[in-house]
Amino acid sequence: MELHQIQYFQTVARTQHFTQAAELLSISQPALSRSISKLETELGAPLFERRGRNVVLNHYGELFLQRVERAIEELEVGKREIQDLINPDHGTVALAFLHSLGSQFVPELLSSFRMKHANVNFQLYQAATKMILEQLRSGKIDLALTSFQEGLEGICWEPLLTEELFLIVSIHHPLAQRDQVELSAVAEEPFIAFKGGYGMRTITDKLCQLAGFSPRVTFEGEEIATVAGLVAARLGVALVPDVKVLDKTKVKLLRVSDPPCSRTIGAAWEETKYMSPVTKVFLDYVKSSCHTA
Repeated sequence: MELHQIQYFQTVARTQHFTQAAELLSISQPALSRSISKLETELGAPLFERRGRNVVLNHYGELFLQRVERAIEELEVGKREIQDLINPDHGTVALAFLHSLGSQFVPELLSSFRMKHANVNFQLYQAATKMILEQLRSGKIDLALTSFQEGLEGICWEPLLTEELFLIVSIHHPLAQRDQVELSAVAEEPFIAFKGGYGMRTITDKLCQLAGFSPRVTFEGEEIATVAGLVAARLGVALVPDVKVLDKTKVKLLRVSDPPCSRTIGAAWEETKYMSPVTKVFLDYVKSSCHTA
């Protein structure tokens, strides 16, 4: 069994058509047919069934394709590992981050990094903390910038920075005349919160519990701008970091004196997954940038 036979089989399985597969592989259809026939003879079982002009995998073919896909994926990983070792300043970093980091922190970080590493590319994903952790575990991303989560089995997490969280109210709210409050002051207020699975929702719930109450959530959002817009419309209050998207002509930021309100942002990666040199370079840069800021 040769590698090209495996690749031929995979292409036919995907296209379900010998002629189309032959065109994609830049070989003649008879040559492709002979190669598949030779593979079937070696395996001792047919892999396809003909249906008109098309072919479909039979039971044996479906079973074999699962192993083929896995084997080819492993070969591709091996190729990338070698290429990364040869060119540690090139490559692509798959990076996921919280929505709230997308307006300022991540763009500025990537801009400064690219000034020193112009040949590095990025695949960017914005998502809730729960989704980010799923992407890490599935191998879809190399690195994540997210808030702290407990019980991260198999995930390495290193703190980078701590952000103060502010209570925001409409400028027409009675508390807007103040600069500082205790969180318990809004125990009876409706809350605009982030959806379940978002790190900010978990943090908001915990901070309110520390203040002695459970937030009465009337609206849920995914973006800080949306949450702030609902607060500006006098529909409730919210806990958020101080980011550029906040329109401070419509909402007032109040420092919370008790309990101390903050969140810690860190870098996370899958413990057992191969980390390319270019990802290591970026991770070291992120650590250095945040620790010297």
